[in-house]
Amino acid sequence: MENISLNFVHSISDIGKKAWNAVAGIDNPFTRYEFLWALEESGCTTAETGWAPHHVVVYKQTDGEEKVIAVMPLYLKTNSWGEYVFDWSWANAYKSYGFEYYPKFVSAVPFTPSYGNRVFIESGEQTKAIIKLIRDKVIEKGEFIGASSWHILFPTESEHQQFGELGILPRIASQFHWFNKDYKSFDDFLQALSSRKRKNIRKERQQVKNQGVTFETVNGADINELQWEKFNQFYQSTYMMRGMQGYLNVEFFQMLSETMPEQLFMVIARQDKIMIAASLFFRSSEKVMGRYWGSARDYQFLHFETCYYQGQDYCIEHGLKSFDAGAQGEHKIQRGFEPIITYSNHWLANQGFSEAIDNFLSEERTHIEEYIEQARAQLPLKK
Repeated sequence: MENISLNFVHSISDIGKKAWNAVAGIDNPFTRYEFLWALEESGCTTAETGWAPHHVVVYKQTDGEEKVIAVMPLYLKTNSWGEYVFDWSWANAYKSYGFEYYPKFVSAVPFTPSYGNRVFIESGEQTKAIIKLIRDKVIEKGEFIGASSWHILFPTESEHQQFGELGILPRIASQFHWFNKDYKSFDDFLQALSSRKRKNIRKERQQVKNQGVTFETVNGADINELQWEKFNQFYQSTYMMRGMQGYLNVEFFQMLSETMPEQLFMVIARQDKIMIAASLFFRSSEKVMGRYWGSARDYQFLHFETCYYQGQDYCIEHGLKSFDAGAQGEHKIQRGFEPIITYSNHWLANQGFSEAIDNFLSEERTHIEEYIEQARAQLPLKK
């Protein structure tokens, strides 16, 4: 491509806020500069954590000036933690045959299983040609440094198809999202459910109230230092119960409240005026995304209320179209969340493994599609 060049940079700050956001936009909170920069600046995405930034930036020479026309988040990974598209079995298979699976390349938002654009291209530029250029250069770089593979996680359906046409193996999975069908209130939503499910949800919400729990929604700019510290304690406790350490830290959360407060809010649960749990949500112009939560101890139905019902309430109150409450969770079906398809694409350097995984993904797709149909049949919506 004439007057077009591509570089890899080891920090998003090498591209800069103005250039990144001019191409990527800021409506999706997870792919705007501030979110990805906070991950790096707080030490969450580093070589030490297995997420070494290796971002792609495409430049165009115009009248002697170099302009950024495309960007893509890219990380050199030395593990598979925090991805939510599971390839542990692939890594084990590589190892059993004496091959090294790590390092590998990953294009994703770290620790965030939320779909969205992964390649950002300035309007008016040649989208297909630039995606092909990125494909060629990432694979070339991967082969040069000995990376086993490249994984594009949670792209849009359009990107998924474009990468698939370029030979990057397609994979599907599923999540459960809630859709606001012009509901005027939470009770209005409940009227769309079968009688038994409607009663169950009301019973759950009432039992939370009976425990003396109250809720407060705090916008990003108004979250104070003590609330962030308590939230971080709750967040870390959810990982400690599984013998793990949380991927994120309080510095990261505080940076977000300083740099992009308009796109996050915290739901705080209190009992006797004491903060006992909290959930952190993000929002775009059309959608709410529930991401992190934790509590001081186990309270009956508190997780459902704090993470699901409060998010649904917020969607209805603010006229937002949908609610992405995170990965997995079949229990969401009975609370009105509908199954959707999510996407990923995969390139593997070893031809033999690539062919084997291609066959596996074809079989897996059939099972995923059957699972989604079965899940859809369990929706509690009135017929």
